[in-house]
Amino acid sequence: MRQLILTICCCVLTVLPGRSAADEPDPQLLAVLRQAIESADSFTDRYDAEVWLKLNSQRAEKFVADPEERLKILRHVHYEATRASLSPELVLSVIEVESAFDRFALSHAGAQGLMQIMPFWLKEIGRPQDNLMDIRTNLRMGCTILRYYLDMESGDYIPALARYNGSLGKPDYPRKVIGRWTRVWTP
Repeated sequence: MRQLILTICCCVLTVLPGRSAADEPDPQLLAVLRQAIESADSFTDRYDAEVWLKLNSQRAEKFVADPEERLKILRHVHYEATRASLSPELVLSVIEVESAFDRFALSHAGAQGLMQIMPFWLKEIGRPQDNLMDIRTNLRMGCTILRYYLDMESGDYIPALARYNGSLGKPDYPRKVIGRWTRVWTP
């Protein structure tokens, strides 16, 4: 099975734009992709992991140049979104709109990280020592908060996203996220 996945990876990597079939796949990228697929435990199978990670890695490349960092973010997004019963593509859309994938983003209001979490949440849940710039911590909190707001709004994305952003009653932010979700991140 691993050999089949590696063969598929090589085939996919050799037909990327800007590459000819005669070019060898970038060994560093191949190693990073292999490791990401091996450690992707939120997928139903390795093939799903490979396809999702490869497709979204290409989409996220303009935001995160380092392939290792990019795949790390994508793996954690998929895991935390799935854990919270959210669409990973919705979470990618929130991240794009909130921070443009800058894990060190800091808003003028003080929100931090990929999903722009307000620091008061750390005190509220009794974990003031946690670091919101940490990818996994930020995604865990962001996905949990977004799931809470979706449940509160009976699955209605417009008010749930507005609550997440602190702009309840204003449709601009939710429409922007939903636009990215439907036009960029949804296969």
